[in-house]
Amino acid sequence: MSFLTMPNPAAARRLFLGQSGLVLSGAAIALLAGNDALAAKTQGGAATDIQILNTALGAELEAIAAYQLGADSKLLQKPALELAVTFQGHHKEHADVLAKTVQKLGGKPVAAKAKYDFPVEQLTSQAAVLKFAAKLEQGAVSAYLGAVPLFGNRDLAKAAASILGDEAMHWAVLRQALGEVPVPSAFMV
Repeated sequence: MSFLTMPNPAAARRLFLGQSGLVLSGAAIALLAGNDALAAKTQGGAATDIQILNTALGAELEAIAAYQLGADSKLLQKPALELAVTFQGHHKEHADVLAKTVQKLGGKPVAAKAKYDFPVEQLTSQAAVLKFAAKLEQGAVSAYLGAVPLFGNRDLAKAAASILGDEAMHWAVLRQALGEVPVPSAFMV
């Protein structure tokens, strides 16, 4: 079922667009592997898929900025700082590939915002920064779950589902760093 043929596509789109999270596309993964054939397959639903990818790109850029805020806060001790920089690097890689995928599909990638509305006043300790990052990663998991059925191209949906695992691992590692149960339930919701 494509995004446009869902029983309530407007509600599904609002749900996806309202999530804070990240989505890496199948086309993005195919580009990494040098598979230009996938881009040709996506032309039918490319406009919708480009919109979803650009939303994901915007979220990736927000995550990059959030991790930079955490790194610059001087609140993170060395192991947590290294973790934040590593995860930021993953988001930079995702953003780069997403932008290239949007271009390859004929769209214009979104740019980073000049300023994000982060709860800076609440980030007063390492634990607060890690909780903020964990919440972003949890949002990424939710966004992947919401995005999978929205892609017109099933390869994009499949890749979004595979990247969900990466974001879930980020979330679990951050929860572990906070002394919380890394995997709080048997199902992602």
